[in-house]
Order: sequence, then structure tokens, then C-alpha cells
Amino acid sequence: MVTGLINENPIIYPKKERRLRTDSSTTDEFTPEPIDQLEIFDILNFGNCNPFVVDIKDPEHPNTLEDLRVVTEDSVEVDDENSYVRVTFTPTVEHCSMATVIGLCVRVKLLRSLPSRYKIDIRVAPGSHATEDALNKQLNDKERVAAALENPNLVEMVDECLPSEE
Repeated sequence: MVTGLINENPIIYPKKERRLRTDSSTTDEFTPEPIDQLEIFDILNFGNCNPFVVDIKDPEHPNTLEDLRVVTEDSVEVDDENSYVRVTFTPTVEHCSMATVIGLCVRVKLLRSLPSRYKIDIRVAPGSHATEDALNKQLNDKERVAAALENPNLVEMVDECLPSEE
């Protein structure tokens, strides 16, 4: 974790009761099932819907992004027909220096979990960060993301926040 905390006392929220997934009407195992908001939220918080895998952790604290309400189910938008996913996250403080790392963690988790046909859009909630426009541009620029993922220190930090793939 990071030394010199930006937000020393974040608010820890109780986890919301999860909606139950309804059974699919399709019984053919070869028919692709649509991906929805709940499935994306489960990927971000349970690593491919496995409740035994640890949630994505905040880079500064041992708490999860869900515990801190940085990412909520309502902040996930999915258009399966057009292969589009948007996750809007809310940093715990307006001047959060870890916002880029958080956004990168969300992007990497989705890149590792979703089929490659999906366009992933990661955003900072409007009005939630002092450099919102710059962050949104940085988190959605393929070249900047690729360059960030070539930095071994940054990759190590991202991997520490993500659930292990056991």
C-alpha cells in the first residue's frame, strides 16, 4: 500500500444486498448469454462471479472499492448489443492522487475478464475530482494506458489491488 495517506479516514459503507441473477431462458450451452450491469459489477467485485475471490482493493486502504462506494452497481452501464461498457467511479476525495490507479485497475480487470469485442469506457463521476477532464482523457487513451502498463512499478501496484486469479 501507499505511505502518506491522502484520505486517512475514509467512510466505510455496508455492502448493499445483491440482486439475484434470474435464470436464463436459453438452455443451449452454445448460445451466448448477454452481459448485463450486474455481471460487470460482479466481475469488478467478485472476480468473474466467484465470491471466494477478494474484491478490488483501494490502492491506499485495505478496503474494497465497493466498501468505499468508489464503484457501485448503479455506476456501471452496459450495452451488450453494441459491445460497450462504461464504469463511472467516484474517488473518496476531490484531490485523490490514486484516481488514475483506481481507473487503471478497473480497466485492467475488465480487459482481463470481458471478450475483446467490448469497448471499455472508464470515467470519473462528474464533479468528483479536481482534474476530472484530464483523468477521463488519460484513462481512455489507448496509448497512455499501454504506456502505463509497461511501467513495472505501476503494474505491480495494479496487481496488488486486483483479486488473484485463483
